Amino acid sequence: MNNPLLKLYRSKIYTALMMLGFLLCIGVVGYRIISGYNWLDAFYMTVITITTVGFAEVNPLDTQSKIFTIFLILASVVIVGYAISIITEYILSRNNFEDIKQRKMQKKIDAMSNHIIICGYGRNGKQAAKKLLAYNKPYVVIERNKEIIEKFQEDDIPFVFGNANEDETLYEAGIEKASTLISALPNDADNLFVVLSARQINKKMHIISRASQETSYEKLKLAGANNVILPDRIGGDHMASLVVIPDLVEFIDNLGIVGERNINVEEVKVEQLYDVKEVKTIRDLDLRKKTGCTVIGFKDENGEYIVNPEANTKLVASSKIIVLGRPEQIHKLNSEYNIG
Repeated sequence: MNNPLLKLYRSKIYTALMMLGFLLCIGVVGYRIISGYNWLDAFYMTVITITTVGFAEVNPLDTQSKIFTIFLILASVVIVGYAISIITEYILSRNNFEDIKQRKMQKKIDAMSNHIIICGYGRNGKQAAKKLLAYNKPYVVIERNKEIIEKFQEDDIPFVFGNANEDETLYEAGIEKASTLISALPNDADNLFVVLSARQINKKMHIISRASQETSYEKLKLAGANNVILPDRIGGDHMASLVVIPDLVEFIDNLGIVGERNINVEEVKVEQLYDVKEVKTIRDLDLRKKTGCTVIGFKDENGEYIVNPEANTKLVASSKIIVLGRPEQIHKLNSEYNIG
């Protein structure tokens, strides 16, 4: 925790423990020297005196030993009382701080709209979150492992603690207002259940699911997933492609699409480029001259893709273009048309 108040309490706890240790040492050495006890008896007398349990002395105490015991009891009452009060305050403050932090996080999530929900913060979930963060896309992570949440929550990642299979957890993540859900759980059955629940709650959202087995592909599609990703198959295809067409794959790998400094490919909605009431063509945009970027793809209003579209391709409403350029050219494109 980085909370200053909790750090202060922890430092006080360390101080109280050091004082208790010092008092224990004084008691053991004092009984050893003043009363002549052996080390075990001296330790025993010190413990029963500090804890005030009221057991009988090892041997009858003389006057000096009684005076020392009185001093030890008074000192222990003060120090032990101080330690107990500090530890109690720390526990209560920690619980209150966690509650306040959770309420603050939930308030932040409740204010979100058109955000992305990531179910599971394993390897695939982390990669998805990293890419979304690079593009400044708001997202919420649902994770049922408390240790993972405590480990990464300091990075200001909005977490919802719970099982993504439960509707209540999905509602806490704002599924009714979310635009996309990514189910990256390691178990296909869990992903299937999440997809079914999410599709029932929000029929318009885009759902992307991970699958480990190829037999789960069609089931997830039927459950309502728009896209199903098989990481193992993708990895195998990529490795085989490095053997068959290594230079092409290396070129594609170098097309950065994550991070502000190395983005080479960008997808842009036509509405972000001009008023679609006036239909224009790719030639009319003249992006090559204005920004240096080249249009390499087009997606029409029906979702059909065209690779290397003609210059006279009409840019109608709800269509998109895919552009290629160096990072500085992509940055110029975003600045020119205020693309966030």
